Amino acid sequence: MISVLAGVFIKNKEDVKNPQVRQKYGMLCGIVGIFFNIFLFVGKFLAGTISKSISITADAFNNLSDAGSSLITLIGFRMSGAEPDVDHPFGHGRIEYVSGLIVSGAILIMAFELIKSSVEKIIHPEPVEFSILAVAILVVSICVKLYMAYYNRSISKKIESAAMGATAIDSLSDSCATTVVLIATIVGKITGLQIDGWCGVLVGIFIFYAGISAAKDTLNPLLGQPPEEEFVAQIEELVLRHPEIIGVHDLLVHDYGPGRMMISLHAEVPAEGDILKLHDVVDNIEHELRRELKCEAVIHMDPVVTGDEQVDYLKKEMQNLLSDIDEKISMHDFRVVMGPSHTNLIFDIVIPFGYKMRDEELTQYIQEKTKEKFGNNYFTVIEVDKAYYKEK
Repeated sequence: MISVLAGVFIKNKEDVKNPQVRQKYGMLCGIVGIFFNIFLFVGKFLAGTISKSISITADAFNNLSDAGSSLITLIGFRMSGAEPDVDHPFGHGRIEYVSGLIVSGAILIMAFELIKSSVEKIIHPEPVEFSILAVAILVVSICVKLYMAYYNRSISKKIESAAMGATAIDSLSDSCATTVVLIATIVGKITGLQIDGWCGVLVGIFIFYAGISAAKDTLNPLLGQPPEEEFVAQIEELVLRHPEIIGVHDLLVHDYGPGRMMISLHAEVPAEGDILKLHDVVDNIEHELRRELKCEAVIHMDPVVTGDEQVDYLKKEMQNLLSDIDEKISMHDFRVVMGPSHTNLIFDIVIPFGYKMRDEELTQYIQEKTKEKFGNNYFTVIEVDKAYYKEK
């Protein structure tokens, strides 16, 4: 259904890297979600009224809140596509994350209210009347919600949307919740056991857990999460395809919403190269990053001495030494300052957050290993940086 509607209403629907196409996918899913959830609310409210079941009625209002969540998602995608302005020079893309967070909050509130009403039903139980119509409505509801979870998850992966991912989790939790309600209805008919309230509590707990998971997925990009490994690899591959670039380090990625990435990095270039030609190469790389990966880039050139046999030897041996200590340690900006009495090896290392050794302990350990390898007249001057992206 979504594929058919996308073909009708979305021009160039396969160009999901295009912000406008991406926005239309989000808005389309929001509109379809509103329709389905209102349809399910009416059906479940009718079933709950007929059977006098608190869990079915609560599940109906859960769908009503889902319709509101879909409306929030729709508005979020619409607003996130607004052009940059004076107050928001980097655009409004993060509104999508905010809308996903609001959806997560709605899920948590509904879970609390469901648990509260279910506990009251446990304390003051009422008989639940079995109805074939109610059972049929619940079965249809489960199928519809599973379909909604499927298409929301599919579109979430297609357009890389945390908000759509939260909606998919919500739909899946709803289908599981309705399944529990259906089981409670059938068990009550067969055995006479009044488990309606207990099942309502179970459903509420499940929905609460789903809300926490959805909130985490939308909070992480708002707080500042590391870029995906695949995205980092794409950047490095694009930059290093130019033979003038020797290495890449200090990559930072700032996420201002889908399709609104700002990156900065250091590119190592030969110190003896023509500065004007190298600057032209770097300019071209920035344009390529904008065109191919849809991100704005600022590149700093780091001149590196090449062709010096002694420096090349020391650099290679130091890389081997660091690799023997821990393969997670990487090195860049290697320089050598030779004097009459000693030699300084100056470089930066990058380690993951939460590394097993403190910075001072690690640099001292590297100094000891350096002296063992090269002699007591070799000293290291090390700057320790943290990896701002996921290491491969």
